[in-house]
Amino acid sequence: MADKLSIIGEEMKVIRRDLHKTPEIGLNEHKTSNYIIEKLKKYGYNIERVAGTGVVAYKKGTALKKAIAFRADIDGLRVKEKTGVDYSSREDGMMHACGHDGHMAILLGLANYLSDFELNRDIVFLFQPAEEGPGGAEIIVREGVLKKYNVEYIFGLHILPDLEQGKIGVAPGPMMAQTGEFDIKITSKGGHGAMPHTAIDSIYIASQIINNYQSIISRNIEPIEGCVLTIGKIEGGRARNIIADNVRLEGTIRAFSTEVYNKIKERMAEINFGLEKMFNVNIDMEIEDMYPPVVNDYKLFEIFKDIFKDTVEIIKPMMISEDFSYYQREIPGLFFMLGSRNEKKGYIHPLHSCYFNFDEEILKIGLDAYLRICKYFGVISDY
Repeated sequence: MADKLSIIGEEMKVIRRDLHKTPEIGLNEHKTSNYIIEKLKKYGYNIERVAGTGVVAYKKGTALKKAIAFRADIDGLRVKEKTGVDYSSREDGMMHACGHDGHMAILLGLANYLSDFELNRDIVFLFQPAEEGPGGAEIIVREGVLKKYNVEYIFGLHILPDLEQGKIGVAPGPMMAQTGEFDIKITSKGGHGAMPHTAIDSIYIASQIINNYQSIISRNIEPIEGCVLTIGKIEGGRARNIIADNVRLEGTIRAFSTEVYNKIKERMAEINFGLEKMFNVNIDMEIEDMYPPVVNDYKLFEIFKDIFKDTVEIIKPMMISEDFSYYQREIPGLFFMLGSRNEKKGYIHPLHSCYFNFDEEILKIGLDAYLRICKYFGVISDY
């Protein structure tokens, strides 16, 4: 099968570049899903559309009844590309700046390779929309796709420029954070800066909120827990000599534990309530809960570590988020990182950068990783 792998390796590069030219925003990936469907039909798979623009391909095995699934995210970002490559985005103001074009190419490469095999167990290829938002994985879970195809385990990968090319990174248990975004509006009584006793200063109250929120992590959360509470934006006031009657704050919460995440939210609400009573103001807070934490199954982690002992690197958990977590709330799953950092070739730019790119040789490494998993879990007998 060496010749076929070589051919697929070249085809993955073509696929990646085709997809890179036409990035689309979450739940609007129509060109992308049509391209994926065309390839999967060529490989001979049964196909189903899910979550609007998502695609599921399925192939039945002969022995084991439970399936294993592999997931690739398919959406791009609202980023204007500045890489200068000849396959740059043709969509104005949109770019595959997070490697999803590579993820799709790898999964299509896997589907191509396995298309000629009689499989020992069922396999599902899940091309998921809207990872960057609003979260296509949750929609797919809600539509019952995992149950319909009797999926036992699910695997996914992400290209990561913080990890050296050739390395595969993984963490046991919590690997990526649960996230939430909050907006706070303080409404008080404005007045002249020369007569502060006649007013209630929203800016001063905002400073109290910021100071008190800092105590949540340091005094209410167990020190060994990983979490972040950041206020990144503040707006208030009209002039230097007017006491502000309202202030807006915006920020983010991140934690590796849902319990810790909820504790932070509870303490924020308690602090707000206390300040309302203390200063006789209104403090309105809206929190949008986003993705749950990515938590790798410990059993799958040990298996994965054994399979990839030559290239695996145990990495620290990261405060970034991923909606792969919705699958892991339903079934055991494992998410890992495909290193892409290559300083000699200039592949050093971070995810979501307008300069982000990677050496397409890593597509072969991703395919090899998926094939090793297939062999271990009995999809194919040899590789």
